[in-house]
Amino acid sequence: MPTIEPTELAHQIGSGLLSFPVTHFDAELQFDEGAYREHIDWLSAYPVAGLFAAGGTGEYFSLTTEEVARVVTAAVSEANGRVAVLGPAGGSVHQAVAQARAVEAAGGSGILLFPPYLTEAGQEGLAAYVAAVCRATSLGVIVYHRANAQYSAETLVALADRFPNFIGFKDGVGSIEQMTQIYATLGDRLTYIGGLPTAETFALPYLELGVTTYSSAMFNFVPEFAVDFYGAVRRRDHAAVFRALREFVQPYLEIRNRVPGYAVSIVKAGLDARGRVGGPVRAPLQELTPADRDDLRAILERAVVPATV
Repeated sequence: MPTIEPTELAHQIGSGLLSFPVTHFDAELQFDEGAYREHIDWLSAYPVAGLFAAGGTGEYFSLTTEEVARVVTAAVSEANGRVAVLGPAGGSVHQAVAQARAVEAAGGSGILLFPPYLTEAGQEGLAAYVAAVCRATSLGVIVYHRANAQYSAETLVALADRFPNFIGFKDGVGSIEQMTQIYATLGDRLTYIGGLPTAETFALPYLELGVTTYSSAMFNFVPEFAVDFYGAVRRRDHAAVFRALREFVQPYLEIRNRVPGYAVSIVKAGLDARGRVGGPVRAPLQELTPADRDDLRAILERAVVPATV
């Protein structure tokens, strides 16, 4: 049985900030469980609604199914009930089913279903992909709407009708028209999560579309800032939100956007800059140059984010 029932999980994750912890690797690019556990322990002390272990910022795309199980097991153990830990599933349908079962066996609270690998598919095929995972687990399932897995409102309604454990929709596309249609059609039948890169930039306008939460990569290295920013969004404190965007988020984005492979490595570099352990990324991602690391450190100093001791 799941540690959190799907309906309870849906309510919980919609009520607070979410994040994807980075996955730590050693010098040989093997999973560094000690460093990862230390990171999860640190993040679990902050008021967040859920952590997605081995997610996008956790380099899911470079992990084996065995590694996914190890990462989720370590996260669940270290969080120790302080915060819900969700795990990933994706790739081929057989891999997605195997990973969903592995996450449940590891004690995870829910599943984030990534797009199937590479191939394009119609709505009937995508619905069958989600259905296979929903049938394979009693955990709550959230679909990640992006790339080659973009779900219509009609498909989402049909899945919600069939599977009580289909609970959430994470948007990584950014179509206001499509998001409006989905929310107008399904309302509170699903929990909606912002999943665009550096979700802070979209958080305020998306709030009006029923997207009450988002996954913050920045939470990995500036959890204080991320929690405060989320609070300002939920209060609709426009002045505070736009000040934070100007002073920190936009300069950060300027560095991240210099190289496509920086989306994860800049988060790990942020941990390094704060005196914690980020560690290397696996190919095809690439490390920040020394100059870009210096620029990131300067932004952190200007934003008066203290180093972590």
